[in-house]
Amino acid sequence: MKLQYVDLFNLSARALGANKLRSGLTILGITIGVFSVVGVMTALSAIRQSIDEGLSVFAANVFEISKYPAIQFEGGRRRWHNRPNISPDQAMDFAERMNEEGLVVTVSATDGGERVRFEDQSTAPNVRVVGTNENFLLTNKFDIAYGRNLTHSDLEFNRPVIVLGDEVVQKIFLNQDPIGKSVVADDQRYTVVGVLEKRGDLFGQSMDNLVLIPVTRFVANNWGRWRSMDISVLANSAIEMPFAQDTAIGHFRQVRGLQPEEENNFEIYSNDSLQEAFAKIARIIGTGGLLISAIALGCAGVGIMNIMLVSVTERTREIGLRKSIGARKKDILLQFLLEAIALSLLGGLGGIVLGWVAGNYVAALMNVPMIIPWFWIAVAIGICSAIGIFFGFYPAWRAARLRPVEALRYE
Repeated sequence: MKLQYVDLFNLSARALGANKLRSGLTILGITIGVFSVVGVMTALSAIRQSIDEGLSVFAANVFEISKYPAIQFEGGRRRWHNRPNISPDQAMDFAERMNEEGLVVTVSATDGGERVRFEDQSTAPNVRVVGTNENFLLTNKFDIAYGRNLTHSDLEFNRPVIVLGDEVVQKIFLNQDPIGKSVVADDQRYTVVGVLEKRGDLFGQSMDNLVLIPVTRFVANNWGRWRSMDISVLANSAIEMPFAQDTAIGHFRQVRGLQPEEENNFEIYSNDSLQEAFAKIARIIGTGGLLISAIALGCAGVGIMNIMLVSVTERTREIGLRKSIGARKKDILLQFLLEAIALSLLGGLGGIVLGWVAGNYVAALMNVPMIIPWFWIAVAIGICSAIGIFFGFYPAWRAARLRPVEALRYE
């Protein structure tokens, strides 16, 4: 009697349901393997999208100079720490040299965790006080909503003026025009001269919870030997970026007093270099996730083979009975193969769901829209099918080769 495909599916489902615990543990192994790859790849996609969107808010033709690299790897931390800090004098000297080259330079230093107060209103102690020059808006793509920006004369005369971020204004000025008002920031009194346009969040943090003051006043009030200035350079165009970077390196080496044979004791990086660095990290993490997944799936495949061999042994008389009433080798082979594939696919589906949920939890933290990793879902389904066929074939082939007479006599 030829078994119909629907009968084979029903038989396979009943066989798996009869050993729920054993089947569940086998499915769990596949689930862990698939979860590791789908979850990691979804999370990496979310982080990559967040970084791309975040970096896009900065001008494409801007590069940075700092003591430390933007992305730090464990191996070079001691070398970076031993570099001399970038002093205010060095930063201002470099800015003047680059201005003579026709390039825009921003120098800045930041204090976090500060309060801004106006009369009886105060922010939480989480405001960033940025000491900078008049070019901060150009290199960071901010705009003035109303009032004015910092000016060169503000720095030259060390004026106590301040530009407020939108979030700071919303917290301490209730239906009032802040221009001309006196506020206290970083324990110093300043006169408000401008308000920045709202920018929103970047990498899950507000871009509007900051204030700008002249860098000369910041240095006078806050500078210590442990601090280091940050420098941003705006090239005339993206095409001129390489030339501008070479020019900047030459001038900054002179400012630092480096000899020709000495290596750079500072970092220079742009959006492209940051994206390349993240891509390198993503490849390492992705490779680790794939390796863990491969080990887990291999172990789960061996588990499928074991459970199917046990199942063949336990159902020897059943196999003999079916063969005696007309079931063919192909029918027996297909039945046990379907059971192995079903175990693998059920585990794969569970891993896909859990991995998708975990990856999109990371996406939610990064304020990234929901991601559906179709490619890795397809890969997971294909691999699970292959595991079911590969590891289930031998038990199924062994069941198909049983002789009816010997199988019926099996105790």
